Amino acid sequence: MNVTPLALHHAPLLHTLYAAAPGYFELLGTRVPSPREVERDVEIALLDPRRRLELLFDAAGELVGSLDCKLDYPEAGDLTINLLLIREDRQSQGLGRQAVRDLEARLPPGTGRILASVLGNNPRGARFWERLGYTFARDARPVMTWYAKPVGTLPVQAGEKTDLGTVSLVRH
Repeated sequence: MNVTPLALHHAPLLHTLYAAAPGYFELLGTRVPSPREVERDVEIALLDPRRRLELLFDAAGELVGSLDCKLDYPEAGDLTINLLLIREDRQSQGLGRQAVRDLEARLPPGTGRILASVLGNNPRGARFWERLGYTFARDARPVMTWYAKPVGTLPVQAGEKTDLGTVSLVRH
């Protein structure tokens, strides 16, 4: 799996991906966002220094998915996966599992837990995370449920560079 950090000029690619996964938006009871809505969402996401948006490409260079995660959310040391989306014609081929394993292998130092949000009533999404060793963590229905997996990485210093960017420590 090849990962490319998403930049504003990639918004049309992200829209293409969304159009190739209409079932996800149907599950949420909404339509696929327009190209302009996707561009605006990317602009807003890129303003958050803790947010990481990535495009996922297979070995042949074909866009197969995207990953949206946030560092130190909801607590310091957490990494929350807001959305892992794989094109519908490429689902059930192990690409989602591969993307998660890749992310787990490049976690920023100091990460103690990964959380994955499952939006809407999505038993298939819940089973996906459970098969990867995540357990039910929080009920925020009808909007979402959260699954969590503890991980052990080395401590980090504020300002340290990682594969996911510069780490900021939040004190509670």
